Amino acid sequence: MDAFYASAEQASKPSLRGKAVIVGGIGPRGVVATASYEARVFGVHSAMPTAQARRLAPNAAYLTPRFAFYRAISEQVMGLLRALSPLVEPLSLDEAFVDLEAGGTAWDEESARLAGARLRAEIRAVTALTGSVGLAASKMLAKIASEQAKPDGLVLIEPGTERALLGPMSVRILPGVGPATGDHLRRAGITTVEEIVGAGEDEVVRLLGKAHGHGLYAMALARDDRAVVAERDTKSVSVEDTYDVDIHDRVRVRVEVQRLAERCVRRLREAGLSGRTIVLKVRRYDFSTLTRSETLRGPTDDPAVVREAAARLLEAVDTTGGVRLLGVGVSGLADYTQEDLFAQAAGELDPAGEETAAAPEVAVAEESAAGEWQWRAGHDVRHAEYGHGWVQGSGLGRVTVRFETPDDSEPGRVRTFRTDDPGLEPAEPLPLVPDGVRG
Repeated sequence: MDAFYASAEQASKPSLRGKAVIVGGIGPRGVVATASYEARVFGVHSAMPTAQARRLAPNAAYLTPRFAFYRAISEQVMGLLRALSPLVEPLSLDEAFVDLEAGGTAWDEESARLAGARLRAEIRAVTALTGSVGLAASKMLAKIASEQAKPDGLVLIEPGTERALLGPMSVRILPGVGPATGDHLRRAGITTVEEIVGAGEDEVVRLLGKAHGHGLYAMALARDDRAVVAERDTKSVSVEDTYDVDIHDRVRVRVEVQRLAERCVRRLREAGLSGRTIVLKVRRYDFSTLTRSETLRGPTDDPAVVREAAARLLEAVDTTGGVRLLGVGVSGLADYTQEDLFAQAAGELDPAGEETAAAPEVAVAEESAAGEWQWRAGHDVRHAEYGHGWVQGSGLGRVTVRFETPDDSEPGRVRTFRTDDPGLEPAEPLPLVPDGVRG
């Protein structure tokens, strides 16, 4: 799916169509989950601190995620995929691998193109959103093709052309090559896929170790025999790094754990999940592996909470002698949180009721300790007189709402209310495509 969260927000809010939209944590410590293509023009991208995004795109619309809404759309799309094949492997709410041959849907290039084109049309008809399709003989190449197809396109990598396609690409295009491995290869003078092949398998193994080296060299030759694995329930989300040289500096170990915690939370949020149990994994210099865990009172996807829990767990681990591997994970997963994750910054609404660039935006659907509703930017509300709308911003006891629905062709009107207005209440999202007109 193309810029999924942001595209879903644009489709449901006529006033945001064609404009820069950024979805994520909007408080001081927030992180961008998705930026619309209009926002990407300014250099905004996912995983960027929201504070930095605001400097780059101060006039963009900043919205907190509506994961239940995105999950409902995702289920529609996954249903279309399952109609193509019994082998569907979701990667997140907005991305999946599908084995078309297993479903008897495609057996050559022509039938694959037809299946991909039909799928894109069905996604648009059912969700009003666009998806990009990558077709190839392996998972790695299909992923690369889907990135090339964005936005709203279809790319098929023809058999026999894979090596030529991969050759000039950065090593970072290959699965398993993150910043650390990429830097390690760069220091060895290897920056492109064809340079991996030119270095030879023995040299790549020497640089990266046996398991990683053999696998990476095979992928550089366009060999990827990983099967599409049918969907299964996710029990945990975790990330880990193995270091080329043991880490002895305790401060460096702490920094690495914090970095891993941030990556783990990004994966949680991409999947629309939260979790109660934080797990730290440490493999020491002598290959002994220790795991420590801490269970919270409720599920979270707050990076600060996960970072702090991981730091506490690290304090109980002796890293004297060096560390070979570190990992941070979250289990006890849920699709909701029990915290106000996106704390708002202080700010004001202008006299006309429109939000200023620094306007505080909080979230609908949680009750404060005082029993008053808080109102999250982008979330749905209903007013007894004006009907369905969404929160543009709130603060100083007031909430600004734009009243419009996905069916409207023009932006809706804006009104400002007291936060305790008896006529205003949280509402469920409206479907992007009414039941009666879905394809």
